[in-house]
Amino acid sequence: MPTYEYQCKKCGCEFEKFQSMTAPVLRKCPKCGKLSLKRLIGTGAAVIFKGSGFYQTDYRSDSYKQSVKKESDAGSKKEEKKSTKTEAKKTPPVKTDKKST
Repeated sequence: MPTYEYQCKKCGCEFEKFQSMTAPVLRKCPKCGKLSLKRLIGTGAAVIFKGSGFYQTDYRSDSYKQSVKKESDAGSKKEEKKSTKTEAKKTPPVKTDKKST
């Protein structure tokens, strides 16, 4: 529910009222009692997102998190195997071509 700002045209009284969007506009001034209130156009309020639950990844299920963990563990094991294979391939065999003369 938004907060609306009101100003009385007669006495100059200004105040804010917290009311629903479907509520009728106030007309009677609480200070002087005359029907001369005007609802002011406010600047609006900034939306502030605090806490968890505002990102898509915050709603991931436990099964999804477990499958991602398994995939990352499997990926690290594959990289370990690749690194040992590449170390073995670092020293290529020396070829010597002997031509008969």
